[in-house]
Amino acid sequence: MYELARSLGVRGLAVREALPFGASLAIAELFYKFHSFLLETGAFLLTWFVLDAIQAFVTQRTPSR
Repeated sequence: MYELARSLGVRGLAVREALPFGASLAIAELFYKFHSFLLETGAFLLTWFVLDAIQAFVTQRTPSR
């Protein structure tokens, strides 16, 4: 994450990740009730990853390495 923020800049990273992050947060808050912080955090991060991959596919941007 540090390298990504350094290469894109904090503002660029915020703009790029705002939609998938916000949607993942809303989904996690509404639907994930595992009664375990670790499971809910893992599900949130997985959701964020999937939504970011979908956004990358739709906008045809290549993932950063």
